[in-house]
Amino acid sequence: MNIDKESSLKSSHVIYDITKFTHLDFPNHLAAIIWFSGCNMRCDYCYNKDIVFAKKGIISMNEALDFLHSRVSLLDGVVLSGGEATAYDLVTFCQAIKELGFSIKLDTNGTNFNNLKKLLDLKLLDYIALDYKAPKEKFTQITHSHKYDDFSKTLNILLDSDIEFEVRTTLHADLLSPADINTIIDDLYARGYSKTYYIQEFVETQENIAQLTKPKLSFNKKALKNKLPVIWR
Repeated sequence: MNIDKESSLKSSHVIYDITKFTHLDFPNHLAAIIWFSGCNMRCDYCYNKDIVFAKKGIISMNEALDFLHSRVSLLDGVVLSGGEATAYDLVTFCQAIKELGFSIKLDTNGTNFNNLKKLLDLKLLDYIALDYKAPKEKFTQITHSHKYDDFSKTLNILLDSDIEFEVRTTLHADLLSPADINTIIDDLYARGYSKTYYIQEFVETQENIAQLTKPKLSFNKKALKNKLPVIWR
């Protein structure tokens, strides 16, 4: 299956890598992960630095579709991740994935509002994992971007939609305190979010953007408010 020629030219080699199988990244699905190159954030703790800083990928969307065609009946889901997948116009790509019979999960920082809204309006997504990087006051410090308002618009449109989604935050205790996480919890609750809030604890690796190591500060989980169900990952 091929994307039309014009779209193929626009999307040439934007995929950094493909994880051929995962049973952890898409709830209740056996899936592949498509890793898109590049990102509009530079989060200190990010361990996908090679993907984030990549100026182009090595796999085209058409090549990715050829791979997915070979996985029909073996997998039932596809995760679009990165980097930031919504930096690209994904409509035609997602339509082709859907034609193959796969469900689609999107991992996103929520800052490319228009591209994401198109996917929602066309009902091309089945699940979204939205990263809530930090409270507004610390958003730029953590992400090295000025895109909190774009993220906020995306959160609001997800809350107004019927799509299944989760909100998650990566926690490095030297960067975010219990008070910061409580600010996020308060904001989610005030907006009407009542689903599970996922907190992903920083995993020390040899490669992350700010070369962070294990947090020096401890994090008091008992200090978190109980307005939302919280699951630690």
